[in-house]
Amino acid sequence: MGMATTATAGAHHGTIDQDTTPEDNMLGFAKTPSATRVIVAMSGGVDSSVVAAMLHEQGYDVIGITLQLYDHGAALGKKGACCAGQDIRDARRIADEMGFPHYVLDYESIFRESVIDEFADSYLAGTTPIPCIRCNERVKFTDLLKTARDLGGDCLATGHYIRRIVGQNGVELHRARDLHRDQSYFLFSITRPQLDYLRFPLGELNSKDETRHVAQRLGLSVAHKSDSQDICFVPNGNYAEVIKKLRPEAADPGDIVDLHGKWLGKHDGIINFTVGQRRRLGIGGTQEPLYVVRLDAQRRQVVVGPKSALLSSRISLREVSWLGDQRFTPGQSWNLRIKIRSTGSPTDAIVFAQDNGTAEIQSLMPLEGVSPGQACVFYMPEGNRVLGGGWIQDTTGDDVSGFT
Repeated sequence: MGMATTATAGAHHGTIDQDTTPEDNMLGFAKTPSATRVIVAMSGGVDSSVVAAMLHEQGYDVIGITLQLYDHGAALGKKGACCAGQDIRDARRIADEMGFPHYVLDYESIFRESVIDEFADSYLAGTTPIPCIRCNERVKFTDLLKTARDLGGDCLATGHYIRRIVGQNGVELHRARDLHRDQSYFLFSITRPQLDYLRFPLGELNSKDETRHVAQRLGLSVAHKSDSQDICFVPNGNYAEVIKKLRPEAADPGDIVDLHGKWLGKHDGIINFTVGQRRRLGIGGTQEPLYVVRLDAQRRQVVVGPKSALLSSRISLREVSWLGDQRFTPGQSWNLRIKIRSTGSPTDAIVFAQDNGTAEIQSLMPLEGVSPGQACVFYMPEGNRVLGGGWIQDTTGDDVSGFT
């Protein structure tokens, strides 16, 4: 990891009125804001910029950190994604405007090994990965968190829309007050020690409009900047092209077959397909609409079937992260709500704990288009507390009633 020489000079420790008391510390520390050092992860977007500027205005000792995650030169002309060249410049400009230190950290090799390689290999294996979760899990809340501690930070603050609440049994993770902006799906794998150190100031806001209003009030140059849409290292959302460059064999052709193995056509690489896809299958003459039901990477087959074949009631999970008050003990079960995609609504399910960080999920109603490689996130039956989640390994329509 390298640190670019972009620190803004002139910021000083302690810029608040002397009458300030520890009770004024909105981040929960028993000391004044001026004595509280906050490391802010700045992507260059409006959300993290507002967090940094707002905390600086309130008198906290703010240091902004921006991660260079992939080739800087290739990113210079790219729009619509975080951590690109323009975004780095925007973050630096916000720090200059407000007057707090800012550093750019070279995380390119870490990001490549921890996120991009797995992204490509997952598609090659026929699953649909979510690199943003892996980036949070393996880069931002591990290496960056360690760097924040090394810089003497009392906490690491981000621009995520999610809430950290201190409950009777310690810190808890809750969905954002604005459920339309809630990012809990992408943060389910946060651990309790990480949650102790993290802060999410935007989680309490009622809407993204409030964030932009704060940006305008503070005179931030990014106040009207559009939200990022793409995965940062995938230009224009074209996953297949990126994967072909990383793993050329991913474009090997194969067969499209039905659920019984009947040949229906040819395809030009399973990386061009996702579970639930209906359009651009390249086959015709069927009596009913067909959907991608499964990707068989070993046989290089795209398996299609009717919409009913997309329904699953049982889900197997791996790498389960648990934030509940009780231990996640094999043989125990919980009636919870789950989300299997970021844009979905939580649905009722039973979560059965198993050995080695795995779990079985019994949904109380069939779910459509459950895809291996995606996340399944747990929520309390009432309220908006997040209890963790896991990575979808397999699905089936079978019932697991009475599972022990």
